[in-house]
Amino acid sequence: MDEYNHFVDWDKMDVTAQSQDTKDLTSAELQELKPLARKGYWAKNHSLRAKMYHKLISSIPCRTVTPDANVYRDISVTIVGKRNSLTLPLPEFVDNNLIPTYCLNSEGIGAVRKIIFCIANQFPDISYCPALPSFVALLLHYTKDEAECFEQVCRILACNDPSKRLIDQTYIAFESSCMTFGDLVNKYCKAAHKLIVAMSEDVLEVYSDWQRWLFGELPMVYIARIFDVFLVEGYKVLFRVALALLKFFRKGRAAQPVESQSIQQEIRAFVRDIAKSVPPEKLLEKAFAIRLFSRKEIQLLQMANEKVLKEKGITVKQKSLASPKRPSVNLAVHAQNFKSEIVSVTEMRDIWSWIPERFALCQPVLLFTTLEHGFSLNRFYAHSDGHEPTLLLIKTTAKEVCGAYLSTDWSKRNHQKQLSFFGTGECFVFRLQPEVERYEWVIIKNPTLAAADSEPENHSSPATSTHLSRSALPDRSDQLSPFLSARHFNLPSTTASMFMAGSHECIIIGGGDGQALYLDADLNYGRTSHCDTFNNQPLCSESFQISVLEVWGFGDAMIA
Repeated sequence: MDEYNHFVDWDKMDVTAQSQDTKDLTSAELQELKPLARKGYWAKNHSLRAKMYHKLISSIPCRTVTPDANVYRDISVTIVGKRNSLTLPLPEFVDNNLIPTYCLNSEGIGAVRKIIFCIANQFPDISYCPALPSFVALLLHYTKDEAECFEQVCRILACNDPSKRLIDQTYIAFESSCMTFGDLVNKYCKAAHKLIVAMSEDVLEVYSDWQRWLFGELPMVYIARIFDVFLVEGYKVLFRVALALLKFFRKGRAAQPVESQSIQQEIRAFVRDIAKSVPPEKLLEKAFAIRLFSRKEIQLLQMANEKVLKEKGITVKQKSLASPKRPSVNLAVHAQNFKSEIVSVTEMRDIWSWIPERFALCQPVLLFTTLEHGFSLNRFYAHSDGHEPTLLLIKTTAKEVCGAYLSTDWSKRNHQKQLSFFGTGECFVFRLQPEVERYEWVIIKNPTLAAADSEPENHSSPATSTHLSRSALPDRSDQLSPFLSARHFNLPSTTASMFMAGSHECIIIGGGDGQALYLDADLNYGRTSHCDTFNNQPLCSESFQISVLEVWGFGDAMIA
């Protein structure tokens, strides 16, 4: 360990688990890096981990001109000189984040500032990178000197492999990552998402903390284990671990009284003290137990979220409310701008928490209501066509309330020669009265995987249910998750969920093995059908009379 202990305060390090075996990995073992990294093969030897980090980072494909150790030695003399490293200012792009000490000594903490200062000089294109101090502080443990640490961090920043995403370096990349994380929580951590929605008006503000949980709050031994796997498998590992943190947080909080502090502060405190309840091995085990999770799904969500942020003009972080050129986003449904005859503001906020984050940026806009436009299906289409996505709300004469989130423009029905289904896997139906329940529409190859990662608390009080669309199940082993609109990304039509269909005679929403909603041409009457495979209640009465029907579109984002 002598070679790598220059910046480490060993009195603060946990050396009880350190092994003296410094055996390098054989060529055969190098072919099995993924399972070795997940099992913590090099976690118990400081020198072996340092060598593995050097090997893995050296293999990252980078720009032709990437600053190296020699560049650092030159510029550190020029731009730093004899200034005290501990007083060097941090660049604006780290967002005033505190430098995690990670058991570094005072010289190491100063070296982190110095390295970041030099990185800012060499990477003028970085505009927002709050995770950078953690990367530098961690790698300083496993490099021989400042110059080597600088070179390794530069290689991570300069990665030019389009299939690899290692660290967010712009505000739009960071913000879209937060939105993507919110989408994944909504899909894979429903119990935690429900809790956060109940306790926070701006859910994205909570999810915007997800990188801070990893690179700021987690203890050194945890983030090092995560970094082992991150260097082998890439960015998706970070999403997995953050989801696992939320799952453990939700499970632990269920047995505790409600705290007065915000949910945001509660999660931070839980992550800081995670060693009291969850060992690193258990955290990683939970992270990799999440099923139906692919790099492709993350890439598509990132693309969609970045696209909508650009369209809304949200590209840089706002310094203050007095700076109109640097907008921030409020995701809440505002009471003063919302009026519905079917749902309250609170209920609409609940629905808004279910929709994809990129559309949660928008405010609800009433497109059609039977109270004003009558019960004509033709007028329904006339007001709904050209809008994507839309939200359908129905209140029956028996006071039942149900609805559907529809991802695709109703005008697509005109492209079909006969009544046939279209839509994407983001569609879902729901009911609000007499009880709240959401039914997602997911295409998967093996139905048994749907419940593979179910949390125990969902068994007693299911808040959501997953159903399969048999008619849309293509015969292919590499099935993509139908998470996004096929036409937005030129995806094959087999990724469509076949969720919605319409003609001049009727509207059909759902079907297959799940919940189904049928509306007649005059929009006065409807009927439902459902499958009780998952012990679910139907949306509403099998046959019902419509009291009020509304269609909502998605307007401009609320910019603060």
